[in-house]
Amino acid sequence: MGIRIYKLAEELEMENKELIKILQDLGVDVTSHMSTVEKETAELVLDMIVDKEEFDEDKIIEVEGTLTVKELAEELEIEANDLMTKLINLGIMAMINQELTMEQMENIAAEYGYQIKEEENTDDEDNIYGLVNDIEDKEEDLELRPPVITVMGHVDHGKTTLLDAIRETEVTAGEAGGITQHIGAYQVDVDGQKITFLDTPGHEAFTSMRARGAQATDIAILVVAADDGIMPQTIEAINHAKSAGVPIIVAVNKIDRPNAQPDRVKQELTEHGLVPEEWGGNTICVNVSALKKENLDELLEMIVLTAEMEELKANPNRAANGVIIEAELDRGRGPVATVLVNNGTLKVGDAIVAGVASGRVRAMVNDRGERLEEAGPATPVEVLGLSDVPNAGDLLEAVEDDQSARGVAQKRKDKKRADELTRNTTVNLDDLFSQIQQGDVKELNIVVKADVQGSVEAVKQSLLKLSTDEVEVNIIHGGVGGVTETDVMLASASNAIIIGFNVRPGANARKVAEKEKVDIRTYRVIYKAIDDVKSAMEGLLDPDYKEIVLGQVEVRQTFKVPKVGVIAGAYVTNGTVNRNAKVRLLRDGKIVHEGDIGSLKRFQNDVREVAEGYECGIGIEGYNDVKEGDIMEIYDFEEIKRTL
Repeated sequence: MGIRIYKLAEELEMENKELIKILQDLGVDVTSHMSTVEKETAELVLDMIVDKEEFDEDKIIEVEGTLTVKELAEELEIEANDLMTKLINLGIMAMINQELTMEQMENIAAEYGYQIKEEENTDDEDNIYGLVNDIEDKEEDLELRPPVITVMGHVDHGKTTLLDAIRETEVTAGEAGGITQHIGAYQVDVDGQKITFLDTPGHEAFTSMRARGAQATDIAILVVAADDGIMPQTIEAINHAKSAGVPIIVAVNKIDRPNAQPDRVKQELTEHGLVPEEWGGNTICVNVSALKKENLDELLEMIVLTAEMEELKANPNRAANGVIIEAELDRGRGPVATVLVNNGTLKVGDAIVAGVASGRVRAMVNDRGERLEEAGPATPVEVLGLSDVPNAGDLLEAVEDDQSARGVAQKRKDKKRADELTRNTTVNLDDLFSQIQQGDVKELNIVVKADVQGSVEAVKQSLLKLSTDEVEVNIIHGGVGGVTETDVMLASASNAIIIGFNVRPGANARKVAEKEKVDIRTYRVIYKAIDDVKSAMEGLLDPDYKEIVLGQVEVRQTFKVPKVGVIAGAYVTNGTVNRNAKVRLLRDGKIVHEGDIGSLKRFQNDVREVAEGYECGIGIEGYNDVKEGDIMEIYDFEEIKRTL
């Protein structure tokens, strides 16, 4: 007779994830807290934990944060010079007042027969971003809830197409370059059973977003193309799902392709610890074709069956809490957060707090655009009413009243500001000297701006990975929205470049950038930004075409002309409009369309150019969705040597 993981974790007073990790290290095949282990295995783990606790208490050094070489020497009751010599023998060059990492402290303590134990900080200030009301629900209050499914896998393996097939919509067509760039959350009904899906981007740049998706989920669907097999991001997805301790269902997609080899995919899966059920393992594998909608019923059946085995429950009759999946600033609606409710029921009118933002739920909209009055556990909704844009991954919680929400948010703001001030004053002469000894470290400072918070995070993480021994990438600021004058001034003061993802600089920001000689690069597909920065760091930038902004136009009226389409009655606010140039349509600072100028008129006459301060009529070739208030950016390209 076996014992469930979560029951064993309770007895050992451990987190489920911590216990799962120990068991996996011992070679025990467990995937979630609902898995069972043999009695002998449970006793073995119990002995290990007890042995650990019986370590000689006189030889334990409790540490909060880090210690300097001098402080550690005092704890070990040895001379600082002796410790420095020991460190040199271990290959660690450290001055007497230099702080040591936890790993270094553990290694050196072990040499002297000591053990380093990190003090658990019970100060509420350090858990300031946790739940305000972390109540443990009674078993009798819990009710079954819909499972939350994360769809993961390599770029272009058909994740979004699979979701489209399940919910019969067309999301893929709207994505830039056909690649998913934001986390989407959708709920579908399968024979009366609701299932919530998280669609996470598959490109490697979104590792952090995919990790967040896995942590917020109950079951991970791993999509692998039958004609492509296991790829680098597929392996990352497997690791994220394993570290989250969630069951994995493999959807072998694109079986309709002539070169599809589903058995080869299954063989590759076994190399990463996922043995298909038909081969004697416990990983469910379903061959599907998202395009032809083959075997989707079987996949959904397996999801429902796995969810039933997991016995997913939550208490709907309590104050709600959830996680921010995505957040952005909408010009018409203000801060908008996509929230996945974890527990309780979120209602319109609830006072809420999320990270450093607070407010009251003004409205809730589901993935089909319908307004809701309340949202129960495992329901994804867009929430309106927050004071600021929270960070993706922040916990959202309903609190007693507005005053409580504002108080918690203000406390977090103060803590964040204090942390930033502390970080900014950590450079001292000792550090400076050690940096000079190591060599002349060059820094590439970058300001990142994007249309949504998740993209900011993804771009930052990807750029930081480009750091080398010669050049260190330093992200000095990341934020949501168009590139502003403040961003340009910050970049100028820090000798930084600006990377914009799906956003554009305003006219004033561009003027300031020209004056301050700040380089602004804008992109619509993330890996192009990463490739450019990487090439610049390697000195491999070839001569290329650089975009030159010729002018900016404000749409004041629109006219429908038979057989021609929509013509914009516009005013040239700066620069000039050239008939042969290209046009970019901006709405609320975001790019809506890029194309060619179809027609340019002054009154009834076709003209080649219109200067600043004049009105004109502009038609965009093959595009009619132009609205009053839109901004048209007129641009062209010139061939120059690319530099950063």
